[in-house]
Amino acid sequence: MVAPDTGDGSRWRTAVLLFCLWCSFSVSSAARISASRQKLEVRKHLKRLNKRPIKTIQSPDGDIIDCVHIHHQPAFDHPFLKDHKVQMWPSYHPEGLLFEDMKTMASREATIGINQSWHRNGKCPEDTIPIRRTREDDVLRASSVKRYGKKKHRSVPKPTSADPDLVNESGHQHAIAYVEGDKYYGAKATINVWEPSIQQPNEFSLSQIWVLGGSFGEDLNSIEAGWQVSPDLYGDNNTRLFTYWTSDAYQATGCYNLLCSGFVQVNNDIAMGASISPISSYRNSQYDISILIWKDPGEGHWWMQFGNNYVLGYWPSFLFSYLGDSASMVEWGGEVVNSESDGEHTTTQMGSGRFPEEGFGKSSYFRNIQIVDSSNNLKSPKDLGTFTEQSSCYDVQTGSNSDWGHYFYYGGPGQNPNCP
Repeated sequence: MVAPDTGDGSRWRTAVLLFCLWCSFSVSSAARISASRQKLEVRKHLKRLNKRPIKTIQSPDGDIIDCVHIHHQPAFDHPFLKDHKVQMWPSYHPEGLLFEDMKTMASREATIGINQSWHRNGKCPEDTIPIRRTREDDVLRASSVKRYGKKKHRSVPKPTSADPDLVNESGHQHAIAYVEGDKYYGAKATINVWEPSIQQPNEFSLSQIWVLGGSFGEDLNSIEAGWQVSPDLYGDNNTRLFTYWTSDAYQATGCYNLLCSGFVQVNNDIAMGASISPISSYRNSQYDISILIWKDPGEGHWWMQFGNNYVLGYWPSFLFSYLGDSASMVEWGGEVVNSESDGEHTTTQMGSGRFPEEGFGKSSYFRNIQIVDSSNNLKSPKDLGTFTEQSSCYDVQTGSNSDWGHYFYYGGPGQNPNCP
């Protein structure tokens, strides 16, 4: 008869086994709790963003557009807007039109229409605004719930800092025209619309106007609008209308479109973040959109207009410090994210993906560039400068003529033999 093993070795092996089982259980439990917490956090965020709709429209491109009562939009989650009375029209327009004249012109343009995909399947009623519904997948693609709908810190081009060693410090690259050295009360441009290809889902390509105040440090104020292709934000490669704002250099404040409280929308025809069409094609039909941002001398809010007469809404002046008065710089142009995922420059295109020298029908353009002066008049910019971090990847070339006023071609393919 063999005596049972009662040695220390057996007890040690049993203890180790039990410890491993406990660790495995603890890790899997922690993972489950973490996933459960994240899901709860995402659902809470979706509940905050997606307001109860009066009507819902299914867009052909897969978006869901919710028609939300104008007084229930995300802007009114802001503590300073709890008792805010919506200003339905600006007091003054930079082209010298009073708001009554603008109403007449807007109703005339409504018969012409500016295409967004969802328009094919319906229209939002009066006293509502169209909001692109945020889905769970949209939020989960972000690095965190807190960062959903926000740009990365330091993504504004700083023309005076073209230090080659800092070219890709932020992972963002630009090809822009700009003005500085004066007080600016708005900006306008007509922007050629394309659908640039994106290499990595976490990259984007956009073409926009920046209205800037403050330094390029932690206190930068920025109002932005244009078109973008951003798989990370929207889950597809469609070209979409967008806006952005920040009052602290993209740190805690601001967001894209209506993904936080701030921008007050008053228009029931145009949805922020929705697809726009038609799109330009190489050596074929060219399409563009017109965007105007200006500070209303009456109430002091910053207004945005899309197309000739679609007044979309405003950023209340209290959101900003420096832009509470005026802008100190205006930029127009393109921006891409260059993640250098394989150690080489991205192939994400800017604009049409072609260099400026190819010209109309091939390269993307901004035309009829203007600023708004202290008298609330639209004027041609003086001393228009240009900037790009690497002209062999993305470039910009300005010009002027009687039809297009001040204009520029911009963009490029990214990685190429001269841009490794």
